Amino acid sequence: MTDLRLEREFPVSPEKLFDWVSSPGKLLKWWGSEGMLLSAYNLDLSRTGPWYSVLKNDEGQQYKMSGHVTHVDPPKSVGFTWGWHDPEDNRGAESHVTFTVVATATGSRLLIDHRDLGDDEISTNHERGWSSALRKLSAHLN
Repeated sequence: MTDLRLEREFPVSPEKLFDWVSSPGKLLKWWGSEGMLLSAYNLDLSRTGPWYSVLKNDEGQQYKMSGHVTHVDPPKSVGFTWGWHDPEDNRGAESHVTFTVVATATGSRLLIDHRDLGDDEISTNHERGWSSALRKLSAHLN
């Protein structure tokens, strides 16, 4: 299994950053790669329980993912499972994501750990997706 770790610095308090990576109203502003729109969702990482989102690209293709929020420890971390759905809505292999927020001298750092990705190609695709979403988050926080 392949794991992925990304880190980004933000000039905001850990509490504010945690709110942006867990609360539904803020998640909806940056979730998903650039150029993708959320067409359906139950996206709340501020509480344990199920979540899902459906992203749609400009060509009308839809991509569904879902999982279960496994822990929430404000303002430090939130963890959740992740699985892509195929066109028949069957959920594929499960991976695990943890958002960790750490205070820094100039604000806070977000660490995204995405574990159990299967192989390097899947990890590379997720790295592109998370990096794109983080650019959207940065536009709101910088």
